Amino acid sequence: MRSNRMSLGVIIILLGIFILLGKLGVFTFVWSVFWPIFILAPGVLFHLFYFSRTMPAGVLIPGGILVTYALMFFYCTIFGWHSMSYLWPGFIFGVAVGLYEYYFFSDDKPRGALIASMIVGAVSIVFFGFTLIRTDAIYVIAAALILLGLFMILRRPRTW
Repeated sequence: MRSNRMSLGVIIILLGIFILLGKLGVFTFVWSVFWPIFILAPGVLFHLFYFSRTMPAGVLIPGGILVTYALMFFYCTIFGWHSMSYLWPGFIFGVAVGLYEYYFFSDDKPRGALIASMIVGAVSIVFFGFTLIRTDAIYVIAAALILLGLFMILRRPRTW
């Protein structure tokens, strides 16, 4: 009887601490920063299942997609969700990563997966380029092109 009262007392104390921490905003902060772990964990598990030879190589496609998306979401929770205005092609890139992992680690090397990953990856890179043009990165690109042009004009050709 005494041990039941003691167990119930400990549970009530823990419940009170849980409620107090919730009212102080501890859980809100932790959830707002670390929620992408719930997307990262299945992606990592898919990789672990494949590399432990528990599941076939096909699980690497959703695994690569989920890991890529989780990394994007972590970036946005740290640096702000306004970053998604130029990171959105990463959703397309995640599919390319998953397909390429499937091709690279599969025993039969499905050529269709490689071709699809290269096409989807190229499309995402083009879209990343378009989003960089809309941001301040266009100044860096312009400066790099100017320096490259100056280098090509001013360098001395080697004479043999």
